[in-house]
Amino acid sequence: MYTEVAIIGSGITGALVAHELCSAGIQCSVFDKRSISTGSSAASTAQLQYEIDIPLHQLLEKVSEKTAVVAYRSSLQAINDIEAVFRKTKIKADFERKSSLYLASDKKGCKEIAREFKVRKKYGLPVDMLEKEQLLETYGINRLGALWNDEAAQMDAYKSAVHLLHYHQKKNNLQIYPYTGIIGHSATSTGFDLRTANGFNISCKYLIVAAGYEAGRFLPKKVMDLDVTFALVTEPMRKEQLWHDECLIWETARPYAYLRTTSDHRIIIGGEDINMNNRKLRDDLRPAKTKKLEAALKSLFPQLEAKTEMSWCGTFSKTRDGLPYIGTYPGYGNMFFALGYGGNGITFSMIAAQIIRNRIKGIKDEREQVFGFERK
Repeated sequence: MYTEVAIIGSGITGALVAHELCSAGIQCSVFDKRSISTGSSAASTAQLQYEIDIPLHQLLEKVSEKTAVVAYRSSLQAINDIEAVFRKTKIKADFERKSSLYLASDKKGCKEIAREFKVRKKYGLPVDMLEKEQLLETYGINRLGALWNDEAAQMDAYKSAVHLLHYHQKKNNLQIYPYTGIIGHSATSTGFDLRTANGFNISCKYLIVAAGYEAGRFLPKKVMDLDVTFALVTEPMRKEQLWHDECLIWETARPYAYLRTTSDHRIIIGGEDINMNNRKLRDDLRPAKTKKLEAALKSLFPQLEAKTEMSWCGTFSKTRDGLPYIGTYPGYGNMFFALGYGGNGITFSMIAAQIIRNRIKGIKDEREQVFGFERK
């Protein structure tokens, strides 16, 4: 079979790429070795924040000023762009605007948020500082301080991906092939030939790898490390039991804990990240890590009587500078990578979808240099 664009991966990244390409009139097909969107997207807590895992004041020490600032501003814009996608398609993805609270975990964290506040203000990013008294009075949280902004959001990553794919399947004849693993690829004079695990051949002009942490086999060298994160969701609670405005919460400690609520008044808390690539050991650690997350929730909100309904764990990738890898690898021609590594995978996925669409359409995008493989 022939398709102009072959997208490997049907999670939220692949779905957003398909959305941008289909909306631009580009014919494409999506392939996944699993059922649709049942990889990392199904495990995502889907907190959308413009902040990346590495605070801006630290990122400025790792990369150029332009790279750091464009990365943060692009992430901020991506939240608006994701909202626009759901508004345009009328897809119910549980998208909801939220504020974000970045807690100082200790005295060191208090100094860090002071530095972060100053540098975000310098570059015109939305941020306010909350002192200990304000934090306790408004949120009932006993910490030394926090940064606050009202430019965050949350959504259901699995529901979003599935509905976006089905939307374009009906509207733009998007071809979707679940249980179709791509086990080999070779460059041709007109693009690529792909081989599937069940013996089929596919030809395409452009190949887009949106397979998350499993994308490593398409790259000539390692560009990321694999970590495991753990999460739990509580039983439903009464709305009045939850904290003020049900903002997203995370902290300066590394690894950090992160919290949000759901539309039916549950609490999701995640964290306890560890560096590993062993699925059995990962799963064996889940009960102990769940207890630690329960303790972290109790420490933050001692008055809450929350009961865990379900816990899970998942593997994700991270990079040294906390930024994703988007675009073509040097010498790889028409093969694009949409690798939204790190804790901001969904906002990075939106950026990747736009950059790749622009590249195929011949439109220059300054973000290519910020998120590309050749960045310094």
